[in-house]
Amino acid sequence: MDTEKMKQDLGGGAVFELGEPNTAYAQYFIGQSYLKMLTTERVGIGNVTFEPGCRNNWHIHHKGGQFLLVTGGRGYYQEWGKEAQELHPGDVVNIPPEVKHWHGAAPDSWFSHLAVEVPAEGASNEWLEAVGDEEYGKLK
Repeated sequence: MDTEKMKQDLGGGAVFELGEPNTAYAQYFIGQSYLKMLTTERVGIGNVTFEPGCRNNWHIHHKGGQFLLVTGGRGYYQEWGKEAQELHPGDVVNIPPEVKHWHGAAPDSWFSHLAVEVPAEGASNEWLEAVGDEEYGKLK
């Protein structure tokens, strides 16, 4: 891990603790991510940090949806059938339930966001196909 590049990309350092390598969900990511759960009481909030080029697979949050609160670096969010949008610290993404999407770091930058799971009875995540290198490679 290039900690100097991470600190530079995240604006001098991470707002929240980096956490451990995200091994529990590694099969749903291309590249290395880190996860630090900040709370699991009532509302799950996790600090997710992506190394440059890391992104998660397409996925759907059934029932509850999710919010992303960008805390550092530069990344992307994309909904199925739409153009990817570039994300920067301070951006908030409201992901409604049943929307196929992905999010992750830009190819040349670390990226960090808080993932806030919206509580709902019967809520679940459905992990789908990876974001292909050709598709991802079109991003700057």
